[in-house]
Amino acid sequence: MITFTLLEQLRSLAWCNQRTLYNLITQNAWDTVNTFSQNDKKLQGGAAAITVLHTHNRRLDYHPHVHLVMPAAAINTRQRVLRNKEGNYLFNHKALAKVFRAKMLADIRKAGLKFPDKYPEEWGVDCTQVGSGQTALVYLGRYLYRGVIQEKDILACNNGQVTFRYQNSKTKQMETRTVMGAEFVRMILQHILPRHYRRARNFGFLHPNSKWGALVQLKLKRTPVPAATKPRPTIRCKCCGGVMQIIRTRIKSAANWLRTPFVAGKFTV
Repeated sequence: MITFTLLEQLRSLAWCNQRTLYNLITQNAWDTVNTFSQNDKKLQGGAAAITVLHTHNRRLDYHPHVHLVMPAAAINTRQRVLRNKEGNYLFNHKALAKVFRAKMLADIRKAGLKFPDKYPEEWGVDCTQVGSGQTALVYLGRYLYRGVIQEKDILACNNGQVTFRYQNSKTKQMETRTVMGAEFVRMILQHILPRHYRRARNFGFLHPNSKWGALVQLKLKRTPVPAATKPRPTIRCKCCGGVMQIIRTRIKSAANWLRTPFVAGKFTV
């Protein structure tokens, strides 16, 4: 899994030009790893990646970055699947950062955006081996269809202040943060993506329209991805304690709920 992070000095620029900068981060991250794959002596072929854009860190601060789950394999022009069997990951993170920096700066200039007065020469890229990638995919999948914070992590809302918990990425310890209610709402709203923006994207031979997809399925060993959700807890009878089974559920649609009249202070079902 490779993580490309936008510098702190450029985050205000990204906030004011979200669709443009988010597209540049995602596309240039993919272009960087694909270029390295084609130039690698052992691979020398087209790579693939699943990208997921995140705009926040665990403290809910504005922190645009993109994660790439990339197979340690490539397809060359002879339609052969080549794999890297070394213990370490494919590419050096410092070399990735230099190329990614150059691509981002060039594209930002092409877009006609104004740079800040100063920004660091070294950019941050993290490259970590994650085995088969199942854990990484499950981890990233949790952020696709939920908000930036779970309700259980909001600990208190008293006197106009909100307290929530988060895990420190360095110490792995749970910490708390307390902010004013208006500030908490602002922190949540700043992570809403532009309308119709695609957070997750597929590139290379993992793209649905890739002509190499069938070849990859035949030559690469496929392992099932474990379920990301926990099994539903057992429902027991209050009288005998036996295990109960759900035979039928009756949930009305939103339109039906709106048309349902009140009877004695309750909805009629």
